[in-house]
Amino acid sequence: MDLGTDMDIRVDIAREASQELVDAFARLLPQLSSTARPLDHEAIDRMVTSDATTVLLARMSDAIVGTLTLVLLPLPAGLRGRVEDVVVDEAARGRGIAGLLLREAVRIATEAGARTVDLTSRPDRAAANRLYERLGFQPRHSTVYRFPIDR
Repeated sequence: MDLGTDMDIRVDIAREASQELVDAFARLLPQLSSTARPLDHEAIDRMVTSDATTVLLARMSDAIVGTLTLVLLPLPAGLRGRVEDVVVDEAARGRGIAGLLLREAVRIATEAGARTVDLTSRPDRAAANRLYERLGFQPRHSTVYRFPIDR
């Protein structure tokens, strides 16, 4: 992907499952997870039209170079935000794109009335963890459990 020298980066909300978005996830998702299955048009449509999720897109030179999914959950203890699947294209890393996506997610969650915004990150992702802490995310003393559902 040729990004040229255009440093103008903007963050938008995905409003529809366009072919451009399907293609962007096909390129970006393998950079995030080696086990994630490719997303088809229907799966992306479910994501962008769900009331619970906001899919943010970072664009540079009119190309989608990053995504973040914000989940807003109305729970008994209050509205909670959760950031999932932050990925920035390898060719565009180091330009502050993840920070722009995260700040916009926090802004949207705050505006919606969320009490907190959580995210998880593996300890070996040192640069990402430094970014999260620089942006004000604080480590929680908690254990995350996962129940694997094989399909």
